[in-house]
Amino acid sequence: ARPQMITDCTAIVMAGGDSRRMGTDKANVVLDGQTLLQSVISTMQQLFPQVIVSVRQPRAGIDLPQVCDEQPEGGPLTGLVASLGQITTPWAFIVACDMPFVVPEVVKLLAGYRARHQAVVPVVHGHPQPLAAFYAASCIGQLRENLAAQQKGLRGALQQLDVRYVDETEMLAADPQLRSFFDLDTPQDVECAKSQL
Repeated sequence: ARPQMITDCTAIVMAGGDSRRMGTDKANVVLDGQTLLQSVISTMQQLFPQVIVSVRQPRAGIDLPQVCDEQPEGGPLTGLVASLGQITTPWAFIVACDMPFVVPEVVKLLAGYRARHQAVVPVVHGHPQPLAAFYAASCIGQLRENLAAQQKGLRGALQQLDVRYVDETEMLAADPQLRSFFDLDTPQDVECAKSQL
């Protein structure tokens, strides 16, 4: 049986990063027989009826809609604004392509906190995780203002939204080791992930 889908939301997989610390395109790093990007996409497709990929330039070999950044150097906020402008659902779930261990249970838990908020952001070890978070499509006006003011960081943008932060203690039942938030930034991270599989 497929888990119940979150139908009022589009998943946006962020695959436009520059992967400087990895030294190679992060999205194409292979783990357990598939690329990180494929792995995240397949998890998202279990949860959301619509999945799009946020990219800097179109990527070959992805049979999903791709949204290109309006400003090539804008970072994740640019990708988020471009993607929110394309979706038709009231919500988006943003996930970075270097987080291959996201568990559906955590995403569902976060989805349950959305009522009366503009964003739902997990907090792990004291750090907000804006690249594994829900955003209301209606935030786009505020986020565009941040971009126009040259504020490119997602964390700064969150300060202007009504955010429900979800602490790790609230997520442990769904993901006891918080593996969902293990992101692969360096070749060492990849080796560590391979050893855990």
